[in-house]
Amino acid sequence: MDALGLAYLAAGIGAGIVAIAAGLGIGRIGGQAMEGTARQPEAANAIRTSMIISAALIEGIAFFGLIICFLLGLK
Repeated sequence: MDALGLAYLAAGIGAGIVAIAAGLGIGRIGGQAMEGTARQPEAANAIRTSMIISAALIEGIAFFGLIICFLLGLK
């Protein structure tokens, strides 16, 4: 196996790990937001806003990780 093949393999594995981690993080945020809303319904708007901001930050990190994986794979 040559170095280019290993780079493609590493990029694929890295992209998969990034996608799984982002999905788990956003799922956890959503679950905790639902629990918070159920416990304190009057704070639903503030909880929803915080959840959306946190999810957007996680998606940004995931996108950055995917770009790095693709750049390393295409090197």
